[in-house]
Amino acid sequence: MACSSMVKLNAAASSWIGGQQSFNQRSGSACRLPSRRVSVIRAGSYTDELVQTAKSIASPGRGILAIDESNATCGKRLASIGLDNTETNRQAYRQLLLTTPGLGEYISGSILFEETLYQSTTDGKNFVDCLRDENIVPGIKVDKGLVPLPGSNNESWCQGLDGLASRSAEYYKQGARFAKWRTVVSIPCGPSALAVKEAAWGLARYAAISQDNGLVPIVEPEILLDGDHPIERTLEVAEQVWSEVFYYLAENNVVFEGILLKPSMVTPGAEHKEKASPENIAKYTLTMLKRRVPPAVPGIMFLSGGQSEVEATLNLNAMNQSPNPWHVSFSYARALQNSVLKTWQGHPENVEAAQKALLIRAKANSLAQLGKYSAEGEGEDAKKGMFVKGYTY
Repeated sequence: MACSSMVKLNAAASSWIGGQQSFNQRSGSACRLPSRRVSVIRAGSYTDELVQTAKSIASPGRGILAIDESNATCGKRLASIGLDNTETNRQAYRQLLLTTPGLGEYISGSILFEETLYQSTTDGKNFVDCLRDENIVPGIKVDKGLVPLPGSNNESWCQGLDGLASRSAEYYKQGARFAKWRTVVSIPCGPSALAVKEAAWGLARYAAISQDNGLVPIVEPEILLDGDHPIERTLEVAEQVWSEVFYYLAENNVVFEGILLKPSMVTPGAEHKEKASPENIAKYTLTMLKRRVPPAVPGIMFLSGGQSEVEATLNLNAMNQSPNPWHVSFSYARALQNSVLKTWQGHPENVEAAQKALLIRAKANSLAQLGKYSAEGEGEDAKKGMFVKGYTY
């Protein structure tokens, strides 16, 4: 079949989910390239604002505080310090985080759960306004979680596209200016071509809808740490996943200058017999990014994925030892919050100490973004890994 015919067929079938064949053996993929050359990126009414918002978040020495855990996951965090999962306790913990004085020096954006976006402090001040006062951009988690993917190798897909446009418009009115959608890819499960394509297509549709409603989309296909595979296998899968993601982002006319990425670092599987050094992780991760991510993308905001607080910071620091085409920073949840929870313990008298613990971790990662971090003086708790097999948000 002629390559031009293949392009037409691929364009017509871009929303069709493929079969179980390995994505390393997909037929006709090389013939899709010409379709990218004729794609036209349509500037929307929010384009200039999206670009400015993305640049603001990807600012030197700053990164993202992710506190978008679902109520159920937040409940697990609270249970670890003996607190019940009530709205009052969730509000108290999030107030501790979002009212930390001086947080904006190190944090440029914060991803919120829907409940938090509409909450206020006990004094009646909207959390959104607390963030704005620190020059922190409010963000919102918009996906509806993972569910089993029929026809796959026991894999998942992310739901939430239904009604996303209207929800995004409401989130924008409430003050959110960027969004997050997390889907996952499992190496022990294959991954199958079906799962990779579904992840990439879902992310692309979400990104286009977000931009159409004024929200900068964070694109996050998390490659889970689960497994005993070597770092070379993670690199192979990451390259395939990001290739697919950017193909569909282009197909959906997403403005690359108005997005941010939240990738996994390229590491061995959590159960692999050999640990990789920060230098090796940086080498493999940057290799993958340079092969797959256009320089038009303003920021790479890594997820921690269950690494210890110190590991996540050391690895980020190693990636910033030489200039990169993009702002290389962090979007951490557990790797910023673990010490905070242990310090707070749910006691009002510990709030100030817990906020200081947050600033210590935020400053450490700020230094890592600038390539100036040293682990000297870090406590043992900060070095403990937080990997949970099959972790869900």
